[in-house]
Amino acid sequence: MPTQTPDFMLETEALAAGAAWIVGVDEVGRGPLAGPVTAAAVRLDPAAIPPGLNDSKRLTPARRAALAETLMDCAQVSVGHASVQEIDTMNILRASHLAMCRAIAGLPRSPDLALVDGNLLPRDLPCPGRVVVKGDARCLSIAAASIVAKVTRDAIMVELAQHFPGYGWERNAGYGTRAHLDALRDIGVSPHHRRSFAPVHNILYQDKTVSG
Repeated sequence: MPTQTPDFMLETEALAAGAAWIVGVDEVGRGPLAGPVTAAAVRLDPAAIPPGLNDSKRLTPARRAALAETLMDCAQVSVGHASVQEIDTMNILRASHLAMCRAIAGLPRSPDLALVDGNLLPRDLPCPGRVVVKGDARCLSIAAASIVAKVTRDAIMVELAQHFPGYGWERNAGYGTRAHLDALRDIGVSPHHRRSFAPVHNILYQDKTVSG
């Protein structure tokens, strides 16, 4: 079965229906045990779409970085985040949607349509929206957003790793790898860990049980 590559069909249909400003929206970082969740909103210029756009997971780090840099020059790009505290307070799905809304709010104007990766529109979406399941593999605007969000969040985790060494965030981006879980047990929980996530919560609970 051939691998699906994203195209501009959804955007073309929306343009034909009268939507002039169309953005793709995607988030990255729902699964990690540490760090923010990051979303990007990208409006592509149909006349200047960078070649090679694809689901960020299918690209090498170097290719992602190069494409993200290109997109900053040839597209309208905005990034939004939701903090660890917001994730723990409202849950990861709502925090992801908050990051998406913040990314859209940072654009120079409100979109006529947001093509949103996933199967659920954020309840506070500030513009008309359409969900696209597996959108980063189907839709070029969403693929572009996935690249920008991934590169941006990875850079944040590399920076945090300098201040909180030992967890391997520069390599695992906060995901629960074996090395990260071992470090959690050995070093303890940092201020950037998501306390509502089971592996972190369990370590905190065990520590309190032992000390109690």
